[in-house]
Amino acid sequence: MANSIWAVGLMTGTVLDGNIDVALLQTDGETVERFGPYTLAPYPQSIRNTLEQTLAEARKWNFEGPDPAIFAAAEDALTRAQSAAVRQLVEASGMRMADIGVVGFHGQSVLHRAPQPGRIGATRQLGDGRLMHELLGVPVAYDFRSADVRAGGQGAPLAALYHQALLKMLGATDGRTAVLNLGGVANLTFWDGADTLIAFDTGPANAPINDFIKAHGRGDMDRDGKLALSGTVDEARLARLLQHPYLGAPYPKSLDRFDFLASMADGLGLEDGAATLTAFTAGAVGRALDLLPRRPTRLIVCGGGRHNPAIMAMLKTRAHVEAVPAEAVGWRGDAIEAECFAFLAVRVQRALPISLPTTTGAPKPMTGGVLAA
Repeated sequence: MANSIWAVGLMTGTVLDGNIDVALLQTDGETVERFGPYTLAPYPQSIRNTLEQTLAEARKWNFEGPDPAIFAAAEDALTRAQSAAVRQLVEASGMRMADIGVVGFHGQSVLHRAPQPGRIGATRQLGDGRLMHELLGVPVAYDFRSADVRAGGQGAPLAALYHQALLKMLGATDGRTAVLNLGGVANLTFWDGADTLIAFDTGPANAPINDFIKAHGRGDMDRDGKLALSGTVDEARLARLLQHPYLGAPYPKSLDRFDFLASMADGLGLEDGAATLTAFTAGAVGRALDLLPRRPTRLIVCGGGRHNPAIMAMLKTRAHVEAVPAEAVGWRGDAIEAECFAFLAVRVQRALPISLPTTTGAPKPMTGGVLAA
């Protein structure tokens, strides 16, 4: 393969599970040569607390006026923690930083506002790529979303080109298999095996469920889907929720983690609320599949939501599609987002597009990201 290099990708999601995903990938930015080591490096609690506060202040700030003071402190702390996590994984793998061609540093999304007719969107990720470059001494690609948003795109989702490379590896080129990522928000990638690559956010995934469980003081999430599986879906409410205009809107389209809230289950008990929110996630995926040029028969599911048996079961019963976890096809479901930013970092380095009109709504295939080298 032409000039494939080792790249490191980093991702921390909007659900604030306290982990930094770090993955090594050998790639030329078009095909995947091999998966390298991968780890989840926990943030210290102090950084988790800072990030919680940062997200709350970001929502108040809402792109108006100067940055909240906490942004700079959070950015410095998370850049240093993520740089240390990269060095640790590389060295634990028996490699040196000099063996790494580029690091893809997504940063922490603190606010994302989709474009509206007549108004371009706005997006903000915290992460100091220049500082990371100084700390690690290798090229760092960062700020992957801003150029796309400035051009009028959604700035998300960005995983489509990587999902396409993974589908290619499997020989899944007939449009019957799509990729679903269940993070705080759910996003879908559809590829027909030729020139049509489509990606968009389908609706919420884990965020409202997690927030609902937290608000009831029952931990951080619905572990193993136990609460949802023991509850009863409020079908009348679900039918109303599934009429939300976002779900029927044409793609490309994207969501912020806070666009769909736990308040959708207000007034329901713990189990029934969890069941109803979970059914909404699955039902929204079903609505999304109906928008595609052809309806896939199988979803390969990555992201934390694939561990939730209630969501996986409801994808079959409510989205009417076979859903298999990433591991069933030999992928590493927890590593895919980090691998994606390793893959995109190589594309940034090689000035290849990282987003397309059919994945973010940008006016043309967009190169993007900033390279500190």
